[in-house]
Amino acid sequence: MAIAIQAEQRTGATKGDLRQLRISGQVPGVVYGRQLQSSAVISVSEKELSTLLRSHPNAVLELNVPESGVHSVMVADVQRDALNHKLLHVDFRQINMNENVRASVRIDATGDSTGVREGGILSVILHELEVQCLPGDIPEAIEVDVSELGIGDSILVSDLKLPGGVEAKSDSQLVIVTVLAPQKELSEEEKEAQDVEAQEAESRSDNAVHEEISTST
Repeated sequence: MAIAIQAEQRTGATKGDLRQLRISGQVPGVVYGRQLQSSAVISVSEKELSTLLRSHPNAVLELNVPESGVHSVMVADVQRDALNHKLLHVDFRQINMNENVRASVRIDATGDSTGVREGGILSVILHELEVQCLPGDIPEAIEVDVSELGIGDSILVSDLKLPGGVEAKSDSQLVIVTVLAPQKELSEEEKEAQDVEAQEAESRSDNAVHEEISTST
């Protein structure tokens, strides 16, 4: 079900105008899409947008734009202050509910791993999965059951069982989660090698996700 959000018309574009807008509790934004004759320059409530980004960052929104009506959109980009992380600007992308879109969906590891019970360490490498599906089929999260993972076992993107109509666009060989051997049983050299391996795996996963997002935009 789409989430309704109200936009306000925005006219001023100077730094002073934008600063005053943010002081009043609004976040400046733009709505763009093929069905709009020109990009809509708007603002939305900072409180409402912050709540939305925390709980439903990939949700389909019904954005009520003044003088333009209600449009199905998704959040395309968010700019934040580098120091205090306050919201500075938001871009909304108009979507067609009958056309596939790409979205990053949160991965949730569930279950009590056999390897962890034996002293291993559960390491989640991939925290989000790039998927493609109809806007109404975007899952809130993708659960990955780690119950059967022993020490040294991993779950790859190719191992996932996704809902009908949802296709993974991330590299099928990316490691999502793995169970590392207990650190106390390793020598110093083995610990260092294991740390390097985990960091490299996470770096490869992050780089692949960024490349896929760049390609899809």
